[in-house]
Amino acid sequence: MLSWYLRYRTLLNYILRRLGITILLAFGLTLITFLLTNLVPGDPVVAALGEIGASNEKLVAAFRAKYGLDKPLYEQYIIYMANLLHGDLGTSIITRRPVAQDLASNFPATIELALYTIITAVIVGICFGVVAAYRKGKASDQILRVISLVGISVPSFWIAILSFYAFYFKLRWVPGSGRMSPGAIPPQSITGLYSIDALLTGNWQAFVDATGHLILPVFVLTLYAVGMLTRFTRTSVLEVLNQDYVQAAVAKGLSWHTVLFGYVLRGALVPILTIVGVVFGGLLSGTVLVESIFSRPGLGSYAFQSAINLDLVGVMGTGLVIGLIYVLTNFAVDIMYGLIDPRIRVGS
Repeated sequence: MLSWYLRYRTLLNYILRRLGITILLAFGLTLITFLLTNLVPGDPVVAALGEIGASNEKLVAAFRAKYGLDKPLYEQYIIYMANLLHGDLGTSIITRRPVAQDLASNFPATIELALYTIITAVIVGICFGVVAAYRKGKASDQILRVISLVGISVPSFWIAILSFYAFYFKLRWVPGSGRMSPGAIPPQSITGLYSIDALLTGNWQAFVDATGHLILPVFVLTLYAVGMLTRFTRTSVLEVLNQDYVQAAVAKGLSWHTVLFGYVLRGALVPILTIVGVVFGGLLSGTVLVESIFSRPGLGSYAFQSAINLDLVGVMGTGLVIGLIYVLTNFAVDIMYGLIDPRIRVGS
C-alpha cells in the first residue's frame, strides 16, 4: 500500500488540489447565481400571481412568506444553502413542483443531444484538423478551413430553421419536432435517454423513431462544434509537427500512423481536450434556441420558460446546474491533463 502511494503520490496530490479548487468554485457559484438571480429586474410576485392577484396585499404577503421573499437577502441565501445541502433546490413558482424534479425530467433530453453531438464532433473535428494540418496550404486545407469558419460564424438558430424547413417540411427526409413522433410510446425508462433505453430493451421501433428525431438537432449543433475543433486541432497539430522529437521520429523512418498517434496527437492532446471540455459544457447549457426550434424538452427550454415567467427559483436551479456542469467538466479535463502530461501535475 505504501509503495503504491509513493508511486502515485504526485498524481494523488494533484487530484486533491484540483478537487479543493473545484469545491471552492462550486461554493462561489452558488453565491454568484443567487445574487445575479435576485438582481434580475421585475417582480416574481406579479409574474406568478398576475396583476389582479398582486393587488391583494394579504395574498402577496402569504406568497412572499411561503417562498421566503419577505426575508433579508442574506437570510434568503443562508436558507438557500441549507436547503441545497439537503438536495432541495426549492419549489418552482410556475410548475408548483420541486425544481430538482423538473430538472431531473428535463436533463436526459439535453444530455442525449449533447452526447451524440460531442461524439460526432470529436471524431469529425479532430480528423478534419489533422488532415488540414498535414495538408497545410493545399486545396484540402483551404476547404476544411472554410468549413470550420462557416460552422463557427453562422448562427445555430438560423441553420436550425433552414434545415427544419428543407429536410422536414419540404423533403420529408427526417421526422419533425419533439423527441418522438406523436402517438409513439417511449421505451421503458432506464437512463432517460430514449435511444439508449430503446437499445437496452430491444425496442427497435422506438430506437429508430428516437434516433430519427435526433438527426437534425445533432447536425445543427455539430456544425459549430466541428468548426471549433477543426481550427484548434489544426493549430495544435501544426505546433507539434515542428517539434524536434517529431522531426526525429520522421527521420527514423517510422510509419505515418506511428508518428501521428504516438507522437503528434499525444503532444497536441492537451489543448484539444480544453476545447472539447468547453464545447461539451456549452452543449449542455446552450441549447436553448435549438431545443425551442425543434420543440425538444431540456435544460435550455426549462431555463427559457423560467426566465420569461420570472420564476427565480427555477432560474437559480437551472443556473446552478449549468454552472456545476462547467465546473465538473473542467475538473475532469484537469485530471486528464495530469494523466496525459506528467509535467502538468508536477508544476501545478
